[in-house]
Amino acid sequence: MSKELNPELVLEKLKAQFGESIIKQEEGSDMLTLEVAREKIKEIISWLKNDPELQVSFLTLLGGVHYPKDEGRELAVVYHLHSLIHNFRMRLKVFMSIGQPEVPTITDVYVGANWQERETFDFYGIRFKGHPNLTRILNEDSMDYHPLRKEYHLEDGTREDKDDRFFGR
Repeated sequence: MSKELNPELVLEKLKAQFGESIIKQEEGSDMLTLEVAREKIKEIISWLKNDPELQVSFLTLLGGVHYPKDEGRELAVVYHLHSLIHNFRMRLKVFMSIGQPEVPTITDVYVGANWQERETFDFYGIRFKGHPNLTRILNEDSMDYHPLRKEYHLEDGTREDKDDRFFGR
């Protein structure tokens, strides 16, 4: 490869290929971090993997995040990708409404996404359209909620047997 792989080059190539689908770049991050259009995420990830110059061949992490106060963008899926040959890492994020928690699966791009998508579904309720077996992986099948959503109080405010002095409050 003639050019060193760096965030500027990758961003330039992505913008040339996907234009308006690159919504924004996060500044001050330890790696290239981009918010991209949800409907284009699979196409972008597939392109990154198959581009002969970039060779982003490894999915390091796929996980969910819940932002309960960000109306219309309450849920996010975060993808950490790695070009092993260039030792270059990047992060892609897609946001969605909690009322429509769906994103395309990437199990046919990265086989390792299978269990990571199932875990994200299990804990956040994000559905991966086209996933071959989107079922709970760690929690009970009978659970009718997703435990990592910030929808429940962490403590019972009605308890009288608790002394806050012992908890640094």
